Amino acid sequence: MATLKVGVIGVGGIARVHMPGWAASEHAEVIAGSDISETFLDQWGQANGVTKLTTRAEELIADPDIDIIDICTPNMYHAPLAIAAMEAGKHVICEKPLAPTPAEILKMIEARDRTGKMLMTAQHFRFKGNSRALKAEIDAGALGDIYHARSWMLRRDGLPVRPGFLLKQHSGGGATIDIGVHILDLTLWMMGNPKPVAVTGVARTQLAKLPGAFSRWGDIPQTMDVEEMAMAYVRFENGATMILEISWMLHHDTQGEDMQMWLYGMHGGSHWPKCEIYSTNYETHQHYNRTLQRAVDTMEPHALECVEFAQAVVEGAPSPVPAEQSLQVLTILDGIYRSQQSGSEVRLDL
Repeated sequence: MATLKVGVIGVGGIARVHMPGWAASEHAEVIAGSDISETFLDQWGQANGVTKLTTRAEELIADPDIDIIDICTPNMYHAPLAIAAMEAGKHVICEKPLAPTPAEILKMIEARDRTGKMLMTAQHFRFKGNSRALKAEIDAGALGDIYHARSWMLRRDGLPVRPGFLLKQHSGGGATIDIGVHILDLTLWMMGNPKPVAVTGVARTQLAKLPGAFSRWGDIPQTMDVEEMAMAYVRFENGATMILEISWMLHHDTQGEDMQMWLYGMHGGSHWPKCEIYSTNYETHQHYNRTLQRAVDTMEPHALECVEFAQAVVEGAPSPVPAEQSLQVLTILDGIYRSQQSGSEVRLDL
């Protein structure tokens, strides 16, 4: 089979960690790139040996030589670009979040179904060795029915300062859909993607506007109009519950980022990223803890997601991260925003 040709839209940020995956893939190669910044575009092209460059994304989408579009733009541009690409006959891998709202994801799913093209969200934490090792244990029944989860992704001074993150017109939201999407997607996946039915949450800015507030990545623009933190309590149709905590800035004992997930089931509990499983023998009154020993990365996860996307396209396999699961994620995150506005629990229509 001929090698799949890839065009990357938005080369100035996360695209740099996709490139090793495309280079490692036996099924794909990057032949073109697009960005609104000619400077970033030229630098990226020279660094990666790509000569087909344009500041007009629509030219990449219309290019008959391209089979896959890799979307690495700010969030608000994901849906229109992905829909246009699928309608032009391209398969699409799109950075997280798939789109800022459930309504936009539904439009993307409709376009996928209508065109028959593959659509995948680049949720790279699913591709980590420790994630896959724990998921295999859970799927084999190590925890039994999971009835509660506690998950958080917290930073102390890790607020991204670029407009693509801090201006709602580009991002669609703040920490909730920037980093919350990571830990929420991973937790739902581990739980078997139960249907969410209600959420109570808050999403606001507490510290970023204080005099002297700072981020390790630079000065915080006064034009910032998105939230820095979110907390939520989620209920699922099967009776399970979840507590979710997200923040770019928190008085928290961490250097860098603290991302953790605790799952509690009828047969046992677990912790990620330590990959520990906890169980109890009620007859002998003994507790047992075990740590998975072979939870290693075979490739950097941002790269591996690209390799496996191309492989799925070639094999005609299902999308490694189905859009329906991303719809669940954004339905909950959108519910947090709506709960903040209403000051009460909101029902989720999924």
